Amino acid sequence: MSVDGYIDDASPERLRLSSEADFDRVDAERASSDAILVGANTIRRDDPRLLLRSPERRQERIARGRPPDPVKVTVTGSGDLDPAGSFFTAGDGSKLVYCPSPALQRTSRRLAGVATVLDAGETLDLGGVLADLAGRGVRTLLVEGGTSLHTQFLAAGLADELQLAVAPFFVGDANAPRFVGEGRFLWDSRHPMRLAEARPVGNVVLLRYLLSPDRSWLRLAVELAGRCPPSETAFSVGAVIVDAAGNEISRGHSRESDPRVHAEEAALGKLDPADGRLTAATIYTSMEPCTKRGSRPRSCTQLILEAGIRRVVFAAREPAIFVDCTGAEDLRAAGAEVVEVPDLAEEALEANAHLKAANILRP
Repeated sequence: MSVDGYIDDASPERLRLSSEADFDRVDAERASSDAILVGANTIRRDDPRLLLRSPERRQERIARGRPPDPVKVTVTGSGDLDPAGSFFTAGDGSKLVYCPSPALQRTSRRLAGVATVLDAGETLDLGGVLADLAGRGVRTLLVEGGTSLHTQFLAAGLADELQLAVAPFFVGDANAPRFVGEGRFLWDSRHPMRLAEARPVGNVVLLRYLLSPDRSWLRLAVELAGRCPPSETAFSVGAVIVDAAGNEISRGHSRESDPRVHAEEAALGKLDPADGRLTAATIYTSMEPCTKRGSRPRSCTQLILEAGIRRVVFAAREPAIFVDCTGAEDLRAAGAEVVEVPDLAEEALEANAHLKAANILRP
């Protein structure tokens, strides 16, 4: 958005707000997502293609067994969409259109052959849309606007994270679309969002807010798991340690520094054991911390407890392939708070696709 909060101007031409560096950042976000959602007004106004720009990122998705581009998704109240638009004609991936029940037949006829049209309820229920997408395997959804969708998702508390790139100029036109419209939001002056990151990206400033901190940090741990060198004798795991104020203080992933190091061990090893922040910190790990290992004298569960960490959030239980793991139970028995987020488990296990390919880890 512009400094004064607009995401476009009122002219017929699309206003370019982002720098090239920020376009590349968004492309990386798209590459890590299962689907991209934009509103019907955005399709009519901007004619977006919603395809990855980077051939390397597309090939990386293919190598991981994913479609080359994320699924395209839109919601429409009227069904008034041009089937010749780039949303429908660019790329070979799936295109999903959700509309309210009264417009279902009309929209289906209009978009026959170019998209799958789905019933979103009498009044277009976004929660129902998300549930249907989850049933179709969409676990990470990138919502790119426009104003109406931003407002609805944020007012309903349906977003885990907000990434706001601020361009260094003003629009100054009350007729131009704003980032959000009027609404009652969960975050106000008494309940502010948590700022996780602020950094320059080219000539814009990225502000990244965590709206559901546990899920957002856990997604970062899952992302780190994807960076692990593959091994047929160990899992790929990512870990992030966050202090009580919500600031990252360390991160690590399996085999980061040597072939035997575990993710939690790598993250803890970058900190002073006497660091006073650890007793109130949370460690986020894509997989349940280990309790048995042959490569080191102490398990990750022991290392976490010895560091004084008493809150652990993880996505996937460790499959009983190499050893029988009881990390969650052992941590709880030692008085730690353990939060399991099972709906992210499949995503966490994707980093171990090489074990499935070798028929070591079975689906």
